[in-house]
Amino acid sequence: LHARYVLNLLHETRKHLKQLPNISHVSTCYSEEVTVCGDLHGQLDDLFLIFYKNGLPSPSKSYVFNGDFVDRGKQSLEILVVLFTFLLIYPKEVHLNRGNHEDHMVNLRYGFCAGLSTTLRVHGKKILRMFQNVF
Repeated sequence: LHARYVLNLLHETRKHLKQLPNISHVSTCYSEEVTVCGDLHGQLDDLFLIFYKNGLPSPSKSYVFNGDFVDRGKQSLEILVVLFTFLLIYPKEVHLNRGNHEDHMVNLRYGFCAGLSTTLRVHGKKILRMFQNVF
């Protein structure tokens, strides 16, 4: 994606997250099942496998992602683009909890910052600041 679209996605995600309470209540009353996932750590293939086995988020299929979306793996940016997009499309069915890897100091140490600046050379610093703000 062009940096402009990534920034737009981050802006919309931030605006949405600011409206949410600190605690989300997820119930199987509205959907038949809730899939809980954690520790994707930039492994896009793992996310695709989860969606393949459990189905994509939808009004009948809720997901809770328990943080640690980034670092270690090479596709952290792609993970966040997919998760944030689903969050905006299905705000009542997709829930994102912040993990310890959604922290700037941890990102510096475990690779998200370096990977982002390699992937997005032109606007990487601006996008990184916006990711920090969203986190």
